[in-house]
Amino acid sequence: MVRKNSNVFSMRLKIARKAKKLSQERLGILAGIDEASASARMNQYETGKYAPDLLITKKIAEVLEVPVAYFYTEDDLLAEIIMQLHFLTKLQQKEVLDFMSKISFNIN
Repeated sequence: MVRKNSNVFSMRLKIARKAKKLSQERLGILAGIDEASASARMNQYETGKYAPDLLITKKIAEVLEVPVAYFYTEDDLLAEIIMQLHFLTKLQQKEVLDFMSKISFNIN
């Protein structure tokens, strides 16, 4: 399902944070945001009021153990594929890519 939500980042951030059982404040602190503003900033990111820059996004992704691309894809199936690929070894990822290339070749 492709999301029509203009702020898919905020939705995926909230899902990933809750999956790790972290508060907004704790996630912000672990991502390097000052303790005094960590909760407020994370809340603003989750509500879509503001979007973090790429550096903060990378830090958040690292804390949540998700790839940065997960936050930005509007397609739920693609988001799941990105997550599954993220946890594979490089060799396994290459095998998946080779398999996908073969499927693509057979379709064309």
